[in-house]
Amino acid sequence: MPPRFVPLSDVAETLSISASQAYALVRSGELRAIKVGGRGQWRVEVTELESYIERSYRRTEALLEEERALERDPAEGRA
Repeated sequence: MPPRFVPLSDVAETLSISASQAYALVRSGELRAIKVGGRGQWRVEVTELESYIERSYRRTEALLEEERALERDPAEGRA
């Protein structure tokens, strides 16, 4: 059975980012996590990581669509 929670080091590896960038995602609230144990180790539920990835895909798609719209009609970017 795969683990339900993973450490930030696994999150960093999955996303190909540094451990400090993974911690920043947690601190900013973009990625939900819990602190466990006496030493306060951060753990991210695998489903939360998958949700973060899906949200990131949607944000990226919206950004790219916005950029394509501006390329089609540059006047749209001026408000």
